[in-house]
Parts: sequence; C-alpha cells; structure tokens
Amino acid sequence: MSLLEVKNLYKIYGSKDTRVEALKDVSFEISKGEFVAIVGESGSGKSTLLNMIGGLDKPTSGDVFVDGNDIKNMKDNALTIFRRRNIGFIFQAFNLIPELTVEQNIIYPMLLDYQKPDMEYLEELLTVLNLKDRRKHLPAQLSGGQQQRVAIGRALYTRPSIILADEPTGNLDSKNSREVIALLKETSAKYEQTIIMITHNRSLASTADRILQVSDGIVTAW
Repeated sequence: MSLLEVKNLYKIYGSKDTRVEALKDVSFEISKGEFVAIVGESGSGKSTLLNMIGGLDKPTSGDVFVDGNDIKNMKDNALTIFRRRNIGFIFQAFNLIPELTVEQNIIYPMLLDYQKPDMEYLEELLTVLNLKDRRKHLPAQLSGGQQQRVAIGRALYTRPSIILADEPTGNLDSKNSREVIALLKETSAKYEQTIIMITHNRSLASTADRILQVSDGIVTAW
C-alpha cells in the first residue's frame, strides 16, 4: 500500500525570461515503512520536491497524497495541523530550541498540539537514541551527533506517517553521519516509519531501500 503518492508534479518559478521549471512532471509512489534516499546536484530540485511532499510549498500543478490525504488542496490551518501530526521533519541545522532540555525539545511538538505527552514513549525513544544520560542537558551541552539524535527523536515523537530528512548528516563528521543513518534505518524498521532523505552523499544513500535521482527537475530511479 502506498503511503505517499506524487502525481504529475510541476513547480514553476517566475515567467518569460525568468521562468524556471524546478520540477517537471514528477510521479512516483512510496510504500509504508520504506526508507528512500533522494540524490542530486545542488539546484536540481530535490529540496523543492521535499517541500512539496511536506506541504511547506504548493506545486504549480499536480497532486501529493500522504496516507490518502490530498495536502495540495488543504486550507492553511488544516494543513498546519496535518503536518504537525503526520509529517516529521529533520533538518541539517538541527533547529533545536536552545533554552529547552533534550527531553523538552523532543516532546515540544506534542505540547504545540495541546496534547498530553506520552512519557512512556519518551523513555523508549531516549533509550533507542542513547540519550537517557543527556535528558536534562541543553543543546549547547551536546555534540553535533547528539543534537541530531534529539532532532530525530522530536520527529519520531508524534508517530508521524512520514519523516522528511533534508541533508540530516550535512553538519556531521563521517563517524556521526554513519551513526545517524544507522539510527534512521533502525527507527524506520522498529516504528514502521516511512523516511525520505535528501543527501549529497551517495555512499550514505546506498544504505536506503531505494534511491531516486533528481536532475533538472526530473525524477528517475537510480
């Protein structure tokens, strides 16, 4: 069963002499629990594609369905709530709140949604992420690899249908990069998470279940 369906997606910026086709008739499906890597050169359209999938930007034409939900035609308030509950984001820059501890950063999305935190699940995640002894630490007291593990925990905490990771190892050394990718694969299997990861690193991409190549706005299997 397809968790994500992308159909005939176009994204066009500008017009006439400044017209740029960032995405050109992109169509593919991703199944529940798949770990898919998206590779491509800078400016190829891969980040634009991730933004369309995550509902952070709207396509010029075409459709995106996440777990059967048409996110392109959702109104802004409904889309914000849907993203918060169904899509987890992991960014290269971590985007942790510096004044909050590890555990506070992880449960923050649940608090934004005015829901009671699931403390049992928090304990499980802290164990899986090897962060139990860092739970009261602030981001500035953590290594880069530890900060990215907190960001992964935050993305997992709402039990989203899909996790979108945009260059999640971009600020990490090779050892921490391998550890983060291994952790993503482990959590994908353990929690049946569908993960889509953008990366420039083809060696890391090769650990995914499937690779999609983006070149000049066109997506092909790799």
